[in-house]
Amino acid sequence: MTRASRRIGFACVTGSAVAWSLGGLFTRLIRVDVWTLLAWRGIFGGIALALAMPLLREPRGWAELRAMGWLGVLFVAQGALGMIFYLCALTHTSVANVAVIYATTPFMAAALGWWLLRERPGRGGLIASTGALFGVAVMVGFGGHGGWVGDAFAVGMALTMAVTTVVVRRHPQVPVLLTACLSSLLSGIVCWPFGEPLAASGGALALLSTFGVVNFAIGLPLFVLGARRLSPVETGLIGALDAPLAPLWVWIVVHEAPSRATLIGGAIVFTSIAAHLAAAELGAGAVIESHVG
Repeated sequence: MTRASRRIGFACVTGSAVAWSLGGLFTRLIRVDVWTLLAWRGIFGGIALALAMPLLREPRGWAELRAMGWLGVLFVAQGALGMIFYLCALTHTSVANVAVIYATTPFMAAALGWWLLRERPGRGGLIASTGALFGVAVMVGFGGHGGWVGDAFAVGMALTMAVTTVVVRRHPQVPVLLTACLSSLLSGIVCWPFGEPLAASGGALALLSTFGVVNFAIGLPLFVLGARRLSPVETGLIGALDAPLAPLWVWIVVHEAPSRATLIGGAIVFTSIAAHLAAAELGAGAVIESHVG
């Protein structure tokens, strides 16, 4: 993996973390039931992805998905399930609890990567992941309150993200945009009968469409594209930036000030990730210089 490719991977996964961190803010701003929220966000996100596909050139998407057989079907289904778990988690427990559970994704991805890909995670990545997990644990342990139902949904969400990380690493030919589009539409269609989508106001629909575009049409493709260029543990680690960013947006827009524990935990997460990325950059630079020399 070249240094330039790794930088692209870091940028993509960081961008996806920023997009996903807005999820908590959207759930605070949109005044509809969770099923209506899931239905419209999935449909708007799927439509946005369908419009973006011709521009981002994925001409063999359907052929590659068919070639994957049942694995492709399961990949789309688990993606839709993860989307549903995500919003259910945010509406049944605190944003901080969702963040701390999501921070276990590097460990899940590392375990799956070792089991399926025989890819041993580096010591530095595991140390940084532990630091990030400790940071979000501080946020929850000293300042968060949630429920076990929402926590269970968050565990399911983290597991689906770990699976996505490893599958894309193992099958780089996966049609990123097509599978994301199908997963998004599937989640919306499945949730539609359980809510009251047609009763949503014009203002709610505007926010829902923005939510769908930002959270899925932008966040998911960036995550999968970045995962192709990084190890599973690195992908999950950088994705943990969602933890300190989510309460920050709520503070800025809704004026809901984060607790001291949130600020301390967020600082620990940022420090852990920054240290790991700096070490990775220095290591990659040293390898390049040795080859040049």
